[in-house]
Amino acid sequence: MGVFLPALLALALQSSAPGPNPASAGWTWTLYEGSGPMVLANERPDSPDLKATLQCQPGSGVVTVAVYGSDPVSGFARITAGSATATAEARAGRGDKLETTLPVDHPVFAAFVVGGRMTVAVGESQNLVTVERSHLAKLRRFADRCSG
Repeated sequence: MGVFLPALLALALQSSAPGPNPASAGWTWTLYEGSGPMVLANERPDSPDLKATLQCQPGSGVVTVAVYGSDPVSGFARITAGSATATAEARAGRGDKLETTLPVDHPVFAAFVVGGRMTVAVGESQNLVTVERSHLAKLRRFADRCSG
């Protein structure tokens, strides 16, 4: 029993220790600003991998939301963030891109900026866009610059 108990404790501590989240390992949010459109991208740096992008012309008041990684289907999207809901046309793009637009001043986008979570659903397909707390300042800057 003297050898068994320390080994069991070590195993228990090892399995309960928090580790990196494999789903988010290597992914980050990057804000691209320049003379053209502003883009906030959930990407794997130095790769073509994207989970989501937000894009606008500064001051336009309109944001294009694109989610990647599913089999996109065009139709009407139900977009939710917090307790707010919107319906907007969604377009399937090249590859695995689903794209829709929202006004910056819409309650759904405002709730997304505050909480960092938004769901875009078309039919049975749901795509979750999550901006981690450490990247919310980038999302706020993006929203501020896109406002009309």
